Amino acid sequence: MEKIKSFQKNHNLIKPGFYLSNEQHGIKTFDIRFKKPNEDDYLQVAVMHSIEHILATLLRNSEEKDNVIYFGPMGCRTGFYLLTVNMEDNEVKQLFINCLKQVQDIEEIPGSKKSECGNYKDHNLLGAKKECEDFLNLLEK
Repeated sequence: MEKIKSFQKNHNLIKPGFYLSNEQHGIKTFDIRFKKPNEDDYLQVAVMHSIEHILATLLRNSEEKDNVIYFGPMGCRTGFYLLTVNMEDNEVKQLFINCLKQVQDIEEIPGSKKSECGNYKDHNLLGAKKECEDFLNLLEK
């Protein structure tokens, strides 16, 4: 079986940041790496879950909502994937930075009611805000 592209990258060399990971059929996949792989510093599940809800909502309500295909977590708990179309790389990064800046104003996790979420008890708003603020600081250096 052929090894997929993301497994061909040496994860020991990946650092936290915002990277174009793949482009296929006009769809760009961005690797949004909050944590360095294999360093035993992973996103807590509840924090990651909350970041997913918050940023997916902000991205899908942005001016570029029609160009955002997907935002979701990496199974390794080091970051997220963002899939877009019809946007330049720098536009996608700026959109993401703008959404990160809005996270601190969120008072309630979108879609976190029992009727809206498959694991509604597993959220951490304060942790999500902290991780997003730390990542924003990294991107703005």
